[in-house]
Amino acid sequence: MQSRAEIIEANLDRLLREATPAARRKRSDEPLRPGGRLCVRDALALFEDQVASRVLDVVARELKQQGLSYYTISSAGHEQNAALGALLRPTDPCFLHYRSGALMMARSRFVPDVDPILDSLLSLCASADDPIAGGRHKVWGSRDLWVPPQTSTVGSHLPKAMGTAFALGRARRLGIDTGLPDDAITVCSFGDASSNQAVSLAGINAARFAQRCGSPVPVLFVCEDNGIGISVETPARWIEESFGHVPYLRYLRASGAIDDVWEAVADAIDTCRTSRSPVFLHLDTVRLLGHAGSDVETQYHSLEEIEETEARDPLLANARRLIETGAAKPAELAATVAAIRSRARELAREVVTRPKLVTRAEVMSPLGRYDANLVRASAEAEPDARDRSLVWSGRPPEEASIPARRTLAAYIGAALSDEMIRRPEMLVFGEDVGRKGGVYGVTNGLQARFGSGRVFDTLLDETSILGVAQGAGLVDLLPVPEIQYLAYLHNALDQLRGEACSLSFFSAGQYSNPMVVRVAGLAFQKGFGGHFHNDNSIGALRDIPDLMLVTPSRGDDAARLLRGALAVAKECGRVVVFLEPIALYHEKDLYETGDGRWLFDYPTPGSALLPGELGVYFSECRDVLLVSYANGLRFCLRAARRLAHEHGVRARVIDLRWLAPLDIDGVAKHAAECEGVLVVDECRATGGGVADAIVAGLVEGGVRVAVRSVRSADSYVPLGPATDAVLLGEDQIVAGALALCEAGAS
Repeated sequence: MQSRAEIIEANLDRLLREATPAARRKRSDEPLRPGGRLCVRDALALFEDQVASRVLDVVARELKQQGLSYYTISSAGHEQNAALGALLRPTDPCFLHYRSGALMMARSRFVPDVDPILDSLLSLCASADDPIAGGRHKVWGSRDLWVPPQTSTVGSHLPKAMGTAFALGRARRLGIDTGLPDDAITVCSFGDASSNQAVSLAGINAARFAQRCGSPVPVLFVCEDNGIGISVETPARWIEESFGHVPYLRYLRASGAIDDVWEAVADAIDTCRTSRSPVFLHLDTVRLLGHAGSDVETQYHSLEEIEETEARDPLLANARRLIETGAAKPAELAATVAAIRSRARELAREVVTRPKLVTRAEVMSPLGRYDANLVRASAEAEPDARDRSLVWSGRPPEEASIPARRTLAAYIGAALSDEMIRRPEMLVFGEDVGRKGGVYGVTNGLQARFGSGRVFDTLLDETSILGVAQGAGLVDLLPVPEIQYLAYLHNALDQLRGEACSLSFFSAGQYSNPMVVRVAGLAFQKGFGGHFHNDNSIGALRDIPDLMLVTPSRGDDAARLLRGALAVAKECGRVVVFLEPIALYHEKDLYETGDGRWLFDYPTPGSALLPGELGVYFSECRDVLLVSYANGLRFCLRAARRLAHEHGVRARVIDLRWLAPLDIDGVAKHAAECEGVLVVDECRATGGGVADAIVAGLVEGGVRVAVRSVRSADSYVPLGPATDAVLLGEDQIVAGALALCEAGAS
């Protein structure tokens, strides 16, 4: 019994055998139709690219049946997107749907050294020789073709496509060289079902919003509409009804014969390129071979429905069009098909022998990129001489310094200001960061000083904020987005988990998303509470591969840590979350009201704190080691004084500063010098903070002292005095330390 793949191949073969050639053969430079823009030469190239894509889909299923490949989501029926590949430039960044095989075949013609059939087969077989992902996933992507890889995406790439388009305009405004032409556009393709995703709608809405506010956003949204998402049908006219009459979004339809599609695609690209505005291209397609190889289409479609869809195969329509117009003879097209099939199967036999990733080190090699010397040099570099008059809050150091002993919030703002002078490619943006200066005043004055091109307010959508950050990082800007509260970040977490932090992994380090995401968070605010403004859940951040997480506890450290975070992002292409404890923003005191002991001198620009640099207090003390971070450091210092004065217990205190990566070896060194270790974790008891990792690391590392922890409860943070019932407190730290001492004495 023939498979559906064999049947659709046979349908094409039958047409080419039975078709009657046109009376006159067109020249290669003649248009396919009078007055049209698609000439015979380009039409034949399109057909070759479409056949190559189709053959790859068939071969993928053959290899999968033999246990030799691992991916069968095909592009069959979507081959008209080849027109996009042919008409776009290789300097137009593309974020592609997983059914973009023909587009990639056509785009590869711009770079003769790229062999798209070979590269696709290497990717299908998860070969370590795959030039984009190195065997980590089947993706469409290419550094040479400016196609950052997307992994089976269902809309989560639209915000960063929008962000890249926005960033192109912003870079041009600031005079930053992105390496792309001034008229480059960004392209993003997706399916009709994916258009319903909240993240897709966020990306489209943000593009329209930016356009309405006067910013150029040259993004071409391409909806490849095959009328179904796995087994759920998209209602007729749903895409046109949803996007056809939306303000600040030009809608164009591409359907019909290949020359009709070519004209519509050309118009869409030209409109986007010249107007520098969002365009929505509705591309009619069909879906052949089901959703994927594992999809049994007969569970929800009758055989008659499947055959009716196969009769609308675009390869059949395009072959007929080429033959009837005299662009090619049937035998010539048949020879083209046979040659591509032969070459693809020959390459497949060779590709399956190529090496696979085997070791953990091989798989993870794109992760954790960090060069301490390079980062240190970047963090400590002097600003350009012409800018020195702007450093240190507007006055050079020989005249005056920033007034001594200010708060954490003030020093984050000062460090942002100094770093924006040092790094002209740096952008600061988010909700209320511009004119208002942030909800807590952290960015106060930055927009007035650096202008709205570099410090700007965004719409109220964290997904879009992180989309802009990703796009900016891709075109060599250094984005510093602000997420107003930690609880708000969870609304958009997949932009970090599934998109920004995975990009280096799935591109074998060829692409990265450098950024420092400022997040106001953690608990213990006074007079202002509730879960959404006192969120102490960081577990969802710490389990993201390649994400770095740093949190300051005092003002001078905040400035130096922010400088280190920016240097890491810039030089290593890393995503860094800079978690700012809200309760410490304006804290001045340590032990008693009015003592001013939580105010510090501003560190000279150029000094930075990098991963592995712990904060150590009372290093001479050995009775117990208190390990904490953020608010916990202040609690530990207070507890240490009580332990000494009331119980004669001398406690050493460590501030972790960097929570990912954790410096377990550094903690272990101090632990070995003390009689016991108490990990003080202000976050949730199970998986919310860092206690699990530190305790496990010390025990597995062979530290021969007692190890315990005290943590906040597994609870949302309530409003008012009830917070004391669930959050970590000073009394818990003291009790935990005394319990360790008693256990050691016994």
